[in-house]
Amino acid sequence: MKDLIVFVIVIILLGAVAGLLQPKRKRKSRKRPKSTSNKRKKSTNDTFRRNSKTCRTDEVILTQSLDELNGVEFERLLALYFRDQGFVVHEVGVGGNDGGVDLVIVDKRGERTAVQAKCYADHNFVPVQTVRELVAAKRNHNCMLTLLVTTSDLTGPAKKEAEQFQVEYWHGGVVEGRLRDWVKWQVPRKGSKRG
Repeated sequence: MKDLIVFVIVIILLGAVAGLLQPKRKRKSRKRPKSTSNKRKKSTNDTFRRNSKTCRTDEVILTQSLDELNGVEFERLLALYFRDQGFVVHEVGVGGNDGGVDLVIVDKRGERTAVQAKCYADHNFVPVQTVRELVAAKRNHNCMLTLLVTTSDLTGPAKKEAEQFQVEYWHGGVVEGRLRDWVKWQVPRKGSKRG
């Protein structure tokens, strides 16, 4: 029995010594290798980020494409658009914690619509939770209608939820189409005057 205990102790000691003598492994670096061939080309408008909370002037916003706007600027562009269409626009949640509503637009009859704007990249779809938040938040602003405006699109479940709760939505193609001619009209051309 004594020999068995000594044998076990010797095995444990040999294992400990072997562990100490092994070279330490280096952790794998999670840094991505630098690639010179796939560097993003910088444009004159690369000074902003899509999730930035800063807002450039209306004149600059009107000259940018949708993919060059951040969320605050997209909300501002929509406010300008709806005002020009004859709506009274209340910017209730622009750029901050909006609780699901960015704008409340009021038509000539006094009908109020809660508007949520989502300035997302093409591959980043609006989730169903956003639709649910908008439906719930419209009551807080005494709105009867809801409108979700996104530069991308909605997920499948979000589209079903929007249809179920009668949430009108404009996806990237619709937004682009509605704003294209309006923005061209808004930006004065060199040498021409708007009346």
